[in-house]
Amino acid sequence: MALADWTYLNGGLDIATVDRGVTAGIARPPGGGNFLFAFNSLTAAQGSVGLSANLPDFAPMAKGGSIRSCLQRGPGGGPTGFSPFLFLCGQGTSVNDSAYLLGLSDDEPHRVVLRKGAVATGLPDADGPGVLLKSSASFTQGTWLHLRLDVIVNANGDVVLKALQNDLAAHPLGTPPDWQPVPGMADFIDDALGINSGSQPLTSGRGGFGFAVRDVTRRAYFDSLELSRQV
Repeated sequence: MALADWTYLNGGLDIATVDRGVTAGIARPPGGGNFLFAFNSLTAAQGSVGLSANLPDFAPMAKGGSIRSCLQRGPGGGPTGFSPFLFLCGQGTSVNDSAYLLGLSDDEPHRVVLRKGAVATGLPDADGPGVLLKSSASFTQGTWLHLRLDVIVNANGDVVLKALQNDLAAHPLGTPPDWQPVPGMADFIDDALGINSGSQPLTSGRGGFGFAVRDVTRRAYFDSLELSRQV
């Protein structure tokens, strides 16, 4: 998908607060191409930047979908105060809307976490509010992780959430990925009655990626972003 296929969510931090865009100045993940998409916070303001796909049948998607990308919490002014993430079933065009978020927690070392909540909040630490699942393994800043979030809407209204990971060392970009469950993150069923997550499941909406931040010179990188919808 090209840059023109994405639209910034309303209410996000402006470019004077968080710079963002395509660059060749950062080392790509194994097998990566010439460019990646980067975020760099310029002030200590708190908030997020989010982009959602604007293509026909994706804005919004009628059911669930699948999104995958390489993500990195880049080295910068400090090890905490920021989180990069993918999201599906975003409920509107604002960062204040809820979604399912999969990404890298605001910890050092960080973990892969799955959260249900507002895009504006991003991801907390691995044991923070709204976290549904966290990985058993942890990672240091500067580590590329190839992650995939599947949201499958069942006929009875249950929503199945799957967090998957590809080993970039064994299967770099440009070769077929080997998607396996993220260790420690079994499938999560957001049931139609709202029991497991504490609120009703999200059964449709927008997909995209974003960066939440609360300090200056925090950086995050994305490469090889793919999005598909449930039919």
